[in-house]
Amino acid sequence: MNGEKKSSADPSPVQIEVKDLHKSWETNHVLRGINLNIFRGQKNIIIGGSGAGKTVLMRHLVVLDRPDKGAVLLDGVDITRLGEIQLAEVRRRFGMVFQGSALFDSMSVFDNVAFVLRERGGLRRAEIRRRVMDKLEALSVADAADRSPGDISGGMKKRVGVARALVGEPEILIYDEPTAGLDPLAARNVDRLILETAEKFDVTSVVITHDMATCMDVGDQVSLLHQGQIYTTCSPRELMSKSDPVVRRFVEASGVKR
Repeated sequence: MNGEKKSSADPSPVQIEVKDLHKSWETNHVLRGINLNIFRGQKNIIIGGSGAGKTVLMRHLVVLDRPDKGAVLLDGVDITRLGEIQLAEVRRRFGMVFQGSALFDSMSVFDNVAFVLRERGGLRRAEIRRRVMDKLEALSVADAADRSPGDISGGMKKRVGVARALVGEPEILIYDEPTAGLDPLAARNVDRLILETAEKFDVTSVVITHDMATCMDVGDQVSLLHQGQIYTTCSPRELMSKSDPVVRRFVEASGVKR
């Protein structure tokens, strides 16, 4: 209810806090002191041009890479300091939707989505089937369960990729350049899928993109990554209206009109 006082047991609105994150490879200083808050239950956009460090930052969020300096706090715990056994549990809280969907052509749609659960183990075949079909039905691709990825449309592949990311029931869904290589109509369909997924499954969404149209269509907040740092964080509309020259160059180059 509006005006209701939050109890001390309510979780912080900040689910992930990135603090002074640095990463270099030899002389290439890619991340140069990233400070970023990812808000629980919101659609968080991380936008930037090619080479800005978006993919490297994404890999640090799920600790596929470890920083030279700094921290990634998940609900207050620095996950960059955890051992591999603890990290395996932490990673179950994340789902990844890869660029191009990254489905296995040798498997059916059903088996692609079931792959995550089978790898983890511990579930009976009937329970795996129930969970997989629940996600496929929720995303309107249940009719394709027995088909191969090569026999379905690009839009359906995206939905299957989201189903696979969701089947482990993560709290946080990370989209890696979800509209890359798509025509404008297909890209906007993906934007609608991100919105639909956030609403249906109540997940925290992190969208890594260079697409300003996605930022405007989807985002609750947007963080512009520039030269290895978070240059600004604000609402998409605020970003569009900023007069700062770095922001203006990025927005104008995107072709999206104010």
